Amino acid sequence: MGDQIELSRRYIPLLPSQSQAKRKGAGSRTWLVVSKSGQVSVEELGKQTIMRRNGITARDLRVVEPELSYPSAILRRERAVVVNLEHIKAIVTANEVLVPNPRDPRIASFVYDLEFKLSDFDATIRSDNAMEQSPTDTLPEASGSRCEEAPADQVDSTRRNSKPLPFEFRALEICLESVCKSLESETSTLEEEAYPALDQLSAKTSTNNLKRVRVIKGRLVALNGRVQKVRNEFEHLLDDDIDMAQMYLTDKLATLQSEGLVPEVEIDDEEEDDLLAGGAINGNMSGKSSIVAASDLKPNVEELEMLLGAYFVQIEGILNKLSTLHEYVRNTEDYINIVLDDKQNQLLRMGLVISMAIFMISLAEVATSFLSINIRIHLFDFGTYTQWFGAAGGCSVCSVFLFIVAILVLKWFRFLG
Repeated sequence: MGDQIELSRRYIPLLPSQSQAKRKGAGSRTWLVVSKSGQVSVEELGKQTIMRRNGITARDLRVVEPELSYPSAILRRERAVVVNLEHIKAIVTANEVLVPNPRDPRIASFVYDLEFKLSDFDATIRSDNAMEQSPTDTLPEASGSRCEEAPADQVDSTRRNSKPLPFEFRALEICLESVCKSLESETSTLEEEAYPALDQLSAKTSTNNLKRVRVIKGRLVALNGRVQKVRNEFEHLLDDDIDMAQMYLTDKLATLQSEGLVPEVEIDDEEEDDLLAGGAINGNMSGKSSIVAASDLKPNVEELEMLLGAYFVQIEGILNKLSTLHEYVRNTEDYINIVLDDKQNQLLRMGLVISMAIFMISLAEVATSFLSINIRIHLFDFGTYTQWFGAAGGCSVCSVFLFIVAILVLKWFRFLG
């Protein structure tokens, strides 16, 4: 009876409010939200809210988890771009940027750049629109004839070139800039430590110098692999126009608004939160997501290609610096191997010479021992041992002289320091 009561208590279901609170607390995380209008806030958002808000999957959300380590990647989705490059993890949409764990000291400069550079985005867009809508007849009359003679496509291209980047590209540029700065800083620090250590090892081959260079080489290989992964991701994007076309989130949103799938932006804050949470957008896009495909939009990917190309060149420069440093390490290793081989050959020669000296000393000992045995020879016919001591001393002095000569020869050939 007592066991039944215990089992019944153990399997009492939780109340709906308690279960919801438990799920919300377990899956919530602190996110930095920088909106298109320049508003910066720190919010506690759950995984389901993030997925509905940005149209991403749980697999995409795991990519930006700070505790997990995933390879560098830029994921293109229907309504968002998931950025995972080194320590930079962010979800970029056409209206906002979400950064997990904004209090991490490693991304402090990145968070500051987002807040500073995206806060005036709306004001910059309005000023640019005002300049585009300003009449062209305000130019001086002296240059009026030249402006009239200019072709219309040239004027359109000038306006197109002066057009500011969309919000998602501005945010993506900040991410790429932060990644390149971090890799450039690590490369410079490694160069400042590596070149003096390699020169010191070349001057003096010691155990401490070898250990130091080994640690530097390990850091070099790891950093080179990380830079190579970022470069490969950039190269993959630049080689595929379809992937770059999918990153034009503002154009997608504008197309959806023109077709009536998404309401206009002129809404209240509460209604905007409901739409971002997925109430209206998901309902309209669930059955018609294939309408706004990259092949249908066919945007001009030149501006994105130029943006990625600039940072691709910067990554290539970092990779070239690491390649130069790696080549310097290999040259130093070859030089050290040559020096060690030469030292080994010197030791072998010195061992051979010492063996010859030991052989000479052994001959002297044999001669002395031969004179010490009880064999009847003419040397013992004399009444004293003067002759024997003279012979033994002569052999010893001769062996010492030969040993000194061998040492002098070794020093002459610089076998001994």
